[in-house]
Amino acid sequence: MAGKRLCMAVLVFTTVFAGLAVGQDEKNEIGGMVGRIFISDQGIRGASVPSIVAYGKGTTIEGSYARRLLVTPLFSVSGEALVVYNPDEDVNAGSYGNAIVPADLKQLFVTPAARLNLFPTTAVSPWVSLGAGFAHISEANTLIYGGTNPGKSTTSGVLEGGFGLDVRAWKRLVLRGQVRDFWSGSPDFPLANTGKTRQHNYFVGGGVFWRF
Repeated sequence: MAGKRLCMAVLVFTTVFAGLAVGQDEKNEIGGMVGRIFISDQGIRGASVPSIVAYGKGTTIEGSYARRLLVTPLFSVSGEALVVYNPDEDVNAGSYGNAIVPADLKQLFVTPAARLNLFPTTAVSPWVSLGAGFAHISEANTLIYGGTNPGKSTTSGVLEGGFGLDVRAWKRLVLRGQVRDFWSGSPDFPLANTGKTRQHNYFVGGGVFWRF
């Protein structure tokens, strides 16, 4: 019985040590994602007829760097830096001859964050992330049906929350699928008052990462 207990203790110690060694050997991570940003349609206050500001689903890219700060076989904690860019978010509201929003806008999110991975030394690792940074929205100079856009570019604070799944594909190459919400300030639409000062920007994407 004592021999079995000793063997079990050695096995557990070896497993834990091996997991820690792997984790410590792969402290850094760099990679990229591609996906789309989803923004809910918003009603316009005071419109003579029911009207909404409708958003497209802009193709979005993300670049990120992360460093593991704490690693155990059960969980790891990483600090990550995210840069997310949506270069062409289509916007639509009003009607021909009554242009009230720009044709499109651009979004930039920069957010340091903390990420918690479960089972980080295994082939499959789910995670959650929470962070804060800034968002910048730049609008087209013209309205969707012509005319000068009275709105201006805006910069605001942003909160980031997300979850995803990492799958080790080959050696240190990792595949990732994720959903992140960037809760930022709303665009400046003087002619289309939605009554909202902030909005959710849901980024759904997938990509690859290299750990070293």
